[in-house]
Amino acid sequence: MPIFAQQFIDSKRNNVLNNLKHYLAAILAFSIWGTFSLVLKPLHSYASSDILFYRVFSCALIMSLVSILFKREKLKQNLNYFKYISKKAKRKTIIVNVGSSILLTANWFSFIYVMNHVSVRATSVAYLVCPIITTILAYFILKDKLSKLQWLSVFLSLVGCILLSYTNILDMFYSSLIGFTYAAYLVCQSQNKQFDKFLILNFHIVLSALILLPFFPAYSGPVPTELKFYFFVEIIAVIYTIVPLLLNLFALTGIASSKVGMILNINPIIAFILASTVYKEPLNLIQICSYALIFLAVIIFNAKEIFRLKTE
Repeated sequence: MPIFAQQFIDSKRNNVLNNLKHYLAAILAFSIWGTFSLVLKPLHSYASSDILFYRVFSCALIMSLVSILFKREKLKQNLNYFKYISKKAKRKTIIVNVGSSILLTANWFSFIYVMNHVSVRATSVAYLVCPIITTILAYFILKDKLSKLQWLSVFLSLVGCILLSYTNILDMFYSSLIGFTYAAYLVCQSQNKQFDKFLILNFHIVLSALILLPFFPAYSGPVPTELKFYFFVEIIAVIYTIVPLLLNLFALTGIASSKVGMILNINPIIAFILASTVYKEPLNLIQICSYALIFLAVIIFNAKEIFRLKTE
């Protein structure tokens, strides 16, 4: 076999293996998030604000320690890069990352509140509509182009949302809120590719902790004394926050956002299964049809990517 032919085959094989790593990262991240209710439900007797406070503070402490111990050289490189970019680029970087921290904080609080005080189903619907919201925001903010088929999926998703609103307006409101905050966070991150992912996430979480700190004395309850609380909070901090967020950011470095959006549906599928089988949340016919329509809209939106995957 000619050398150039072998090099071509080796290159294709490496590309496939590299893509597979990014796909597996996305699948693992969203699979983890799909089982979030398993660790949140045992904490239902605690206030959502308390879970959020201790989750964010734990994440900030753990990630900061890792950054100080193992990421100092990368931190210096990132700071030097920031030092020499233009004033306009600096201003944009600050706005994007401060905004990302606020959005992440809002997403976490709304998710925990809805999971423990509204329904598991409402949180799972949020991540069915999230890819659609992301697309609409990208269209208006990033000037991304949409095909006619993708606009059709947006319309179908809107119909599904109207049907869900008919059955339970409150659920749909909370679902849209969760979906919007995370969609806006993803759009912000699409403008934030120049810096180390771990350090950027560390910055977001530390700033989130600083945002929450003034509210902690007034809005936190008595200091939890049960070991169970700290056990589940640390699991949430590491396994359900730091790990999946890093996997998500890693996946976005090698896979188009539309493909990641398609894989995101693993999250609500798992959550739906848990809601109906483990938590016995009732579903009526209109709700089932609404969820099916929204899921169909997401599939139609990613139809081009699905077909491409089959042919690659």
